[in-house]
Amino acid sequence: MPRGPRGEKRPANVIGNAVKIMRIATGEETEELETDRAKSAAAELGSRGGKARAAQMSPARRTEIARKASLSRWRKGQAVPAKKEPV
Repeated sequence: MPRGPRGEKRPANVIGNAVKIMRIATGEETEELETDRAKSAAAELGSRGGKARAAQMSPARRTEIARKASLSRWRKGQAVPAKKEPV
């Protein structure tokens, strides 16, 4: 059986799927979501990894990374000139 974007069960045929979605949208039927799939084990481990990485970094390195990210966000959408190398 096909699944929706968050793991919901959907009918395999197109018309049945359209009817199911219409019933959910109008409130005639409720959707059963699998809450276990909402936050996977990989996502949980990934969030712990970021905190551990930040704790091991020196404040200077964290500042350097934050400055680079900030410049990248501010320059988005603008033409960035090529960096000139000293001669």
